[in-house]
Amino acid sequence: MEVAVDYTQFQNKKILITGGLGFIGSNLAHQLIKHGAEVTLFDACLDPYGWNFANVKEIEEDVRFVKGDVRDRAALERIARRKDYIFHLAAQVGREISMEDPWLDTETNCTGTLNILEILRQQANGTRIIFAGSRGQVGEPQYLPVDEKHPCDPTDIYGINKLAAEKYILLYNKVYNIPAVSLRLNNVYGPRCQMFNGFYGILNWFMANAMTDKPITVYGEGTQTRDYVYIDDVVDAFMRAALSPAANGEYFYVGSGVETKFIDMVHEIVRAVGKGEITHVPFPASREKIDIKRFVVSTEKINKALGWQSTVSLRNGVEMTATFYRDRLGEYLRS
Repeated sequence: MEVAVDYTQFQNKKILITGGLGFIGSNLAHQLIKHGAEVTLFDACLDPYGWNFANVKEIEEDVRFVKGDVRDRAALERIARRKDYIFHLAAQVGREISMEDPWLDTETNCTGTLNILEILRQQANGTRIIFAGSRGQVGEPQYLPVDEKHPCDPTDIYGINKLAAEKYILLYNKVYNIPAVSLRLNNVYGPRCQMFNGFYGILNWFMANAMTDKPITVYGEGTQTRDYVYIDDVVDAFMRAALSPAANGEYFYVGSGVETKFIDMVHEIVRAVGKGEITHVPFPASREKIDIKRFVVSTEKINKALGWQSTVSLRNGVEMTATFYRDRLGEYLRS
């Protein structure tokens, strides 16, 4: 059961969003501005990731943007002072990239997180950090649905480093009393996600292919399963986690709780767009070794603690995503 939350509590709160020009960060910024927060966006603007000034064009006069990298501790120190909340979303997010360049992944996901935590430890002013964790921390499930008691055995560098970052955060919470919470996100999709690369945000990339008459390439028969969760639901989870005392020191799975076959997701895209050519190809060897066959989460813990639940079905979410990009696709494709 979803419980209503008073978001006016964000009124005049000072908030930093790392990765603020990206998919989740920008959608979060829109909602925080709507509720009267003072928002600073911190983003390194690195390619091939999803930073995009189009993501915040409606609120560009209402937010402060600072270009900077979480690996640069001095830059972080200048921007993180006297914040009420830090939403830590900056990350290396490509699983295959993490295997090809483990140092980049480790420096961004681990060192970047430790930089923030050390700054908060030294400031000791009660700033709460809300971390974007990942389903990739789990690895191949031993049982379904995956819950917070499930063991973690990641299948790639990305998952290992996201798990390490989460453990750093929860350790600093326990030892140094830094208010903190981690949200382990499933396959997030929706408006403002990058549309030019398939190494993450696969649903949005497939939608771009359908809209531009390019084939939608499915590995194998597409029988692998995932838990797709719409961006508005994810933003709601982040805002609840920031405000609720019950979230402190905890980690939660954020998903729809619905197990969906990959090929069924593709069919929803084709239906919403009104066209799309589906092509089946064999799994690349490098991808097959790290791919997860089935995945879906239980949201019982976050529902009981924060009153959160997913409210947008895959069909409705894909339709809303298609509507957004029909008007703005050109802003999200790169040559």
